Amino acid sequence: MAEDASNIVAFSEGNNEVKRSASGKGSITMRSDLVEEASKVIPEPPVLINLVSTRVKQLNLGRTPLVKVDHRMGAADIALTEIIEGKIGVDGKEES
Repeated sequence: MAEDASNIVAFSEGNNEVKRSASGKGSITMRSDLVEEASKVIPEPPVLINLVSTRVKQLNLGRTPLVKVDHRMGAADIALTEIIEGKIGVDGKEES
């Protein structure tokens, strides 16, 4: 199966940032150490991706961060930090 390059997350070497091209509309930068820590809390990658994506949208629409924010943090870093600190998570209920 051929992979579309726009769906690949490239891990940069030499720093702690992950960059992904967003359909030519800019890039999303995440610290890889935060991604690794958040994946310990939510080990299923699709669930983690959906949670981060949803929270980033909320933050970009003006929702208040639930953690202390550093001026260098992007919305994805804030979302990942919220997951790591247990401020947000997934509902444990499964649909039947």
